[in-house]
Amino acid sequence: MPETLPTVLDIEASGFGRGSYPIEVGIARADGSCCAFLIQPLEEWTHWDPKAELLHGISRDRLQREGHPVRQVAVWINDELSSIGKAYSDSWGYDNTWLSLLFHHAGIIPGFRLEALRILLNETQLGLWSDTKEAIIGEQGIHRHRASEDARLLQLTFARTRALSNPYAS
Repeated sequence: MPETLPTVLDIEASGFGRGSYPIEVGIARADGSCCAFLIQPLEEWTHWDPKAELLHGISRDRLQREGHPVRQVAVWINDELSSIGKAYSDSWGYDNTWLSLLFHHAGIIPGFRLEALRILLNETQLGLWSDTKEAIIGEQGIHRHRASEDARLLQLTFARTRALSNPYAS
C-alpha cells in the first residue's frame, strides 16, 4: 500500500514583516485534492506590499470583493485539519505567525498543529528538493504563489524526492 502524502498548508500574505497578514490559505489534502480561501482583510490590517501583490497577483480590492470573513476561514481550516491534528508548511516561521494572527482575530483556538515540512525529509530528500521542485513546476505548469498550487507543489516535491531517495519504497 502506498504511503499517504502529508497534508500541506500554504499561506499567501500582504507582504513580509511587521504588519503583514494572511490573504489566502490553501491546503493540499493527503489524497492530493486541494482547496483555498481568500481572506477579507480586517479594517486594522492595512499593510500592503505592492511587491507581494506582483508575486501572488491578488489585489486588495479583490480580497474585499471575494474574500471570506476571518472567522469563517478559521472555522474552515479547523474543519479541514482538526481530525488529522497537523499540517505541514515549508515556511513555518511565516505561516505559523500568519495562522496565529488569523485564529487570534477569529477568536478560535486551532484544533491542529502546524509543523515544518522539513522534519519529514531525510538528507537525500533535502539535497534533491530544489531541483526536483523546479522540474515539477516546469512539467506541470504550476502557477506559483497561489496558496493551493504551492501546497500541492510541495506535496508533489515531497513524493518525488521520497521516491528518488528510496527507490525500493512503494
